[in-house]
Amino acid sequence: MGERAREVDVLLVGLGSTPGLRGADAELARSLQRAGAQVALATAAPPADVRTLMLTDLRWARAARRAAAVVLARAAPRAVIYSSTTAALLWPRPGAIRFDAPAAANRPGRHGLWQRPLEQRRLRQAPLLLPWSAGALAEAGAIIDGRAEHALVLPAPIELAARSETDAPQRDITALTYAGNPHKKGFDRVLAAWRAARRPGERLLVVGSSHQALLQAGFELPDEDIDVVGSLPAERLRTLLRRTRVLLCAPRREDYGLIQLEALADGCQLVTNVAPGPYVALALARELDPRLVGEDLATALRAALDAPRVDYAQCATELLAPFGRAAADRLVAEELLPRLLGEWDGRRGPAN
Repeated sequence: MGERAREVDVLLVGLGSTPGLRGADAELARSLQRAGAQVALATAAPPADVRTLMLTDLRWARAARRAAAVVLARAAPRAVIYSSTTAALLWPRPGAIRFDAPAAANRPGRHGLWQRPLEQRRLRQAPLLLPWSAGALAEAGAIIDGRAEHALVLPAPIELAARSETDAPQRDITALTYAGNPHKKGFDRVLAAWRAARRPGERLLVVGSSHQALLQAGFELPDEDIDVVGSLPAERLRTLLRRTRVLLCAPRREDYGLIQLEALADGCQLVTNVAPGPYVALALARELDPRLVGEDLATALRAALDAPRVDYAQCATELLAPFGRAAADRLVAEELLPRLLGEWDGRRGPAN
């Protein structure tokens, strides 16, 4: 990375195991830089796929440790942020931990046999906890044992598109769903709702998984009304969301729901079930149109397509203000950096 020791204020260690995590890490790094901090971003190199979650997390934790060690060997950052509890499990140096959900909540039973106790230790050792949401902090509440004063809720920022009634995009995509983890995202329930509700000429766009991966996972996809486009760059996905009428989701658990927030930011209606987990977009979806939230996804989908709320997009933009880049920049400059580094003034750099 080329930084000399005295030039690095914050080392951000990113797991980068999903597009959402990679995007959130890049957003945080840019926000820190806009506040005047010198940032080194170390992202774990993806390990080979393995069959169990226990071994998967071990390989990712090792990769995060190696990425951090490369920077620490030639720089002495004043503070370290680990992006996800997995990235912090084998940390080479203590630091703040940023997380969308604890392993204690999303690695039940044998899936988190070694991760949960080590995560508990790391969350208690961390000088600062940076949950993405109040819900994530609540899930970690029993683990951190009353240390909420050592936490700062730091949402993953999203780009809020400026829009007016005169430049509304043409919404030529009926519905879109994300199937990056088909079981966790409830892709079977999405398909059932789609097949029950669709009308001739309507099409569902599937992103996040390839056609072959879905077939291997046991899903049979009809050719006439479903298009599978696989994983996409963030910019391409946002372009598609701006063309989409409905984002259809049926998660079995949602740790945060970044694509749901991005969809709302792009004026796309959110049809979803109620799911455990922090799922910050769920409350927003209910406030925007309670008809579109529930277990009867087919009926909700038809309501969104046949009788949409006319001011849905405008109201969504207003509700999303706390999740925008401007709000994130204020939080980083006024609260995060002072807590990480002591007194801080971005105009003159860290105080001596």
